Amino acid sequence: MADDSPASHRRDPIKSSVGNVAAQRRRQNAVTVGKERRESLVRAKRLCRVGPSGDGDVPGEENDMVTDEEGFLLDAQTSSAVEDLKSAIAYQGKGAMQKRVNALRELRRLLSKSEFPPVEAALKAGAIPLLVQCLSFGSPDEQLLEAAWCLTNIAAGKPEETKALLPALPLLIAHLGEKSSLPVAEQCAWALGNVAGEGEELRNVLLSQGALPPLARMMLPNKGSTVRTAAWALSNLIKGPDPKAATELIKVDGLLDAILRHLRKSDEELATEVAWVVVYLSALSNFATGVLVKSDAILLLVERLATSNSLQLLIPVLRSLGNLVAGDSHTTSTVLIPGHEITDGVIKVLVKCLKSDHRILKKEASWVLSNIAAGSIEHKQLIYSSEAVPLLLRLLSTAPFDIRKEVAYVLGNLCVTPSGGDGKPNLIEEHLVSLVQRGCLSGFIDLVRSADIEAARLGLQFMELVLRGMPNGDGPKLVEQEDGIDAVERYQFHENEDLRNMANGLVDKYFGENYGIDE
Repeated sequence: MADDSPASHRRDPIKSSVGNVAAQRRRQNAVTVGKERRESLVRAKRLCRVGPSGDGDVPGEENDMVTDEEGFLLDAQTSSAVEDLKSAIAYQGKGAMQKRVNALRELRRLLSKSEFPPVEAALKAGAIPLLVQCLSFGSPDEQLLEAAWCLTNIAAGKPEETKALLPALPLLIAHLGEKSSLPVAEQCAWALGNVAGEGEELRNVLLSQGALPPLARMMLPNKGSTVRTAAWALSNLIKGPDPKAATELIKVDGLLDAILRHLRKSDEELATEVAWVVVYLSALSNFATGVLVKSDAILLLVERLATSNSLQLLIPVLRSLGNLVAGDSHTTSTVLIPGHEITDGVIKVLVKCLKSDHRILKKEASWVLSNIAAGSIEHKQLIYSSEAVPLLLRLLSTAPFDIRKEVAYVLGNLCVTPSGGDGKPNLIEEHLVSLVQRGCLSGFIDLVRSADIEAARLGLQFMELVLRGMPNGDGPKLVEQEDGIDAVERYQFHENEDLRNMANGLVDKYFGENYGIDE
């Protein structure tokens, strides 16, 4: 059976040795983007302050911060509320159902009261088995909703607190079914999304218990907060690193159509959550990537990039586009055909992102361009003649380090075609000469001086292109003018064998004993 994890990453013909590192790039991105997502969406796990039906009697932000004294009081009230719930469940007399609902509501109110709810107090008092009882089939919707809401906020706590939900998971999953009311199903999806957001171990438990298919079905309707919550929960559930869940998800009947429909028509909030699903599908599963590439996904992502100014939406949309361009070997050659409207649209939206004030968008846009620039000569010429190049040159000298490294890949890839028989890439002299004349060499030499091995290797490789490829043998002189000899000599005794060999090879070939004698 074929391995469905990302097997290759077409990115960098200017170096052969980076293949093993680059092969895992999309998967690493899937992990990294979780951190960026927490920056943009606050947290991977979400506290429920207002319920799915819009109700909620918890005062807002003024109660977010709790003093120590208030914390002790809140813990005491929570322990008492759990005891009241225990009594309400045991009570069988007149009005028993309303008594249970009232007790649940009070516990939920306490668990929703601050940004840091009294989860520990609730667990110590024995809340979980009581809440599991309240999820039993045949219970009224109001009871199910309040119980699921309590569990949602417990799951938003610390890792060990989230794990306490294990006994509740089968019933939470069962209430995702079509027989449940939408508010109940959505609240259960929210609780499961928090559990999935905790980590791989709990994701695997949820997947083994069958959480994915019912969550996927909840994404099929056209709109509504239930669809949004289901999409968010799914993006947490398929985070990997195993690609199996992402592959299973894209195979669910109607799921691809739903993704495309939401990207095309939905409001930005729903489109954002759906775009995160596409991020993880395209980051982790080659099968899913192939399915998405053959659909209208790229066109719809480009349209969203062109029309939206919402950073929360642009980040996952741009990352999805990057994954699709990087992840399928046919995308650049069969979809992004130079001269076609969609290709011009891609370049245009990437230029828009390069001009953005947001660091993440500049970095992601550079990454996408580096993969397009690794394509055919026509693709290189397309980027070279676009508005992107002056922006990239400026970023190479002024941007933060992580962006400069991505930009360097684009500019490097514009200067080469795949290797000849000697393993060295063939030069596109026109591009190389123009970029060097426009001042890019100093930016690459700065990378050689960095402590980052990948960046230093990239800088050395570009330096080799300059030394070998500049007309009239001007390369060594240009490198020397930028203090490049000193930068290279730092690696002559470096612990990294690859860099050491590269540096020594360049010094011996271009700056040996006879260098400068003619002058």
